[in-house]
Amino acid sequence: MSGKKKNAGSAGPAAPLLDLRLYVAGRAPNSVSAIANLDAICREYTDGQYRLEIIDVLENPKRALTEGVLVTPTLIKLSPGPADKLVGNLSDKSKTLLVLGLKEKIS
Repeated sequence: MSGKKKNAGSAGPAAPLLDLRLYVAGRAPNSVSAIANLDAICREYTDGQYRLEIIDVLENPKRALTEGVLVTPTLIKLSPGPADKLVGNLSDKSKTLLVLGLKEKIS
């Protein structure tokens, strides 16, 4: 799973590319949940305008330490700025959307 990149679409002039990095610990339950929760949010809110890199800290611990990641799962929003981090399984949709700079859909 280390360094797995998912390009969900190409950035067009109308929407900036959301560039994300998710640090996980193998197939641990919180890591699996974080991947699923983030995938669902990105599918619903980004119109495919995101890039997600999933890094398994069990396979690449030095990379995690270089970025200051001590706990998994950790999501890092790289762009658009400002950069931000969120720790946890990303089940709090409102908090995840806030960190990603996305607006919640009103029903």
